[in-house]
Amino acid sequence: MLGKSTAAAFLGLPLAALMVGFVALLSGDQARTTLPLLLLFFLVWVGVMTGAFMFRTGLRAWLWMGGVTVAGYALLYFLKAGGLVGVAA
Repeated sequence: MLGKSTAAAFLGLPLAALMVGFVALLSGDQARTTLPLLLLFFLVWVGVMTGAFMFRTGLRAWLWMGGVTVAGYALLYFLKAGGLVGVAA
């Protein structure tokens, strides 16, 4: 139980931010979708933390949630480095 709790506490926030960030990048009109996504962020965060307790062991929670977080941020980095995603001025 301690492993699942720590995975939820430490990996819940960055994973939720990643999920909401990808949805924000994929939306066409970011000016209209940013505020609703920011309001939805807390619910996504709670959902991700709750999802950590669905794993059988704490190790699996850490490995899956950590792996998805690292892979997601790596994908985001390579999209930005490749010029495919950027902030419009």
